[in-house]
Amino acid sequence: MNTTIGKRIRKYRENKGFSQEELAEKLHISRSTYQRIENGETNSWVNHIENICSSLEVSMDEILKPEEGSVQINSDNEQTNDRSSGIIQNQTNNYNTSEKLIEQYEERIMELKKEVEFWKNKAGV
Repeated sequence: MNTTIGKRIRKYRENKGFSQEELAEKLHISRSTYQRIENGETNSWVNHIENICSSLEVSMDEILKPEEGSVQINSDNEQTNDRSSGIIQNQTNNYNTSEKLIEQYEERIMELKKEVEFWKNKAGV
């Protein structure tokens, strides 16, 4: 799945005319980290998916949609070619990704609040 997502991200980046360096800069990550996302060598795209989509002006659904002709697995672990189950699965994946992103942002906010308190105390404010 990582390679599929990476390939899609690359396609949209190239369509926008961005270099890897330019997009990495927009995402506030190193070019090597960005390159690993495109090559499917890391799951860190999850941490950046909203900014990637925003920067490339593409929906999350376009990046995360199942591949054409891919086999969907329903909740009973049975194969299905029913497109609607693929859509439902994709929406579930998007929801889970969104929940994960929210959780990560909330954790980061808590870290930043602690850091602010630390610096306030250090400065005597």
